[in-house]
Amino acid sequence: MRILRFLRSSLAVGKDIDYYSKFSPSPLSMKQFLDFGSENACERTSFAFLRQELPVRLANIMKEINLLPDNLLRTPSVRLVQSWYMQSFQEILEFKDKNADDEKVTYDFTDAVIKIRNRHNDVIPTMAQGVVEYKETYGTDPVVSQNVQYFLDRFYMSRISIRMLLNQHTLLFGGKVKVNPAHPKQIGSIDPHCRVTEVIRDAYENARGLCDRYYMNSPELVLEEFNVKEKDNPIGVVYVPSHLYHMVFELFKNAMRATMELYGDAMEYPAIHTQVALGTEDLTVKVSDRGGGVPLRKIDRLFTYTYSTAPRPSIDGSRAAPLAGYGYGLPISRLYARYFQGDLKLYSLEGYGTDAVIYIRALSTESIERLPVYNKSVWKHYKTFHEADDWCVPSKEPKDMTTFRSF
Repeated sequence: MRILRFLRSSLAVGKDIDYYSKFSPSPLSMKQFLDFGSENACERTSFAFLRQELPVRLANIMKEINLLPDNLLRTPSVRLVQSWYMQSFQEILEFKDKNADDEKVTYDFTDAVIKIRNRHNDVIPTMAQGVVEYKETYGTDPVVSQNVQYFLDRFYMSRISIRMLLNQHTLLFGGKVKVNPAHPKQIGSIDPHCRVTEVIRDAYENARGLCDRYYMNSPELVLEEFNVKEKDNPIGVVYVPSHLYHMVFELFKNAMRATMELYGDAMEYPAIHTQVALGTEDLTVKVSDRGGGVPLRKIDRLFTYTYSTAPRPSIDGSRAAPLAGYGYGLPISRLYARYFQGDLKLYSLEGYGTDAVIYIRALSTESIERLPVYNKSVWKHYKTFHEADDWCVPSKEPKDMTTFRSF
């Protein structure tokens, strides 16, 4: 009987996933997040929106997970991630028909949202472990690698968006204290007047602490800001400080490691130059180092999941945390930049250094969520056979013109 009930339950959940995956997620702008939190912060309204939107976002990405290779889906880590998503999906659906005006219902929903957020804390390393398990057992081929890269970009972007919704709800309605004493001006996780240089300095100091512990020294920071809108005033934008911190912290770690390893035991190291510019459309942050740069052919690899130029760190925690080795720093940072329609790009001068540039939309109305959607185009991407390149591939060996056949 238990097996029968389980099969019936699984079948019902499968139908619910099919149903909700037919809807496209509803992207929100930074201004919508801000307006709701500051002017119309109503727990019932948030509850009504999330109980509809969360199942849609979860179902869209859950359908896409099933398009991965069967052997990858069978790895223990990926199965664990799937079970987390399935459980969270079911818990949200329990509130589908409940009364939004009942205070106990909204309280229970907020409690459920907090549990879901905590359950998904380790999604990134767990999914990463699943990919490692698959590669170690079955190896890789170009088609599978391309599909996994495509999927992970979309999967982690979906996770960022879901976590954004969960964080906004829990920070606004999940505690007895409605104003965060550490960040009293923030609306949930959003700062309406995010001081960009303060976040950059904070990220630099923490990255520097890591660098000092690992290399016994660190390069200095030279920070400049150019405010075209309001000259002589510090730059402030509507943004999520934790997202900006994550990006610049990763860039500083990379810049410091490259600099320290190039100059070895030198007494002085070239500084890391960081420039912040606010224009009419973009906020741009450029982090420049003199760590020797990387060849052009390796630039794209740096955004490939599990690719790292550093040895994979041990997980026993016996040593100080290294500055690199996991391989997810840059690709995840680029997703944070792209989440609100920005970007992160690398420009390298091999033999000299690297410029890493973060682009962020200056206007909150233009900062709109970038969300993956499950549809026929996605299905075709995974199922279509990737044909040979339609550009010639140059041979590494020079052609012997004496054997060249004329027509």
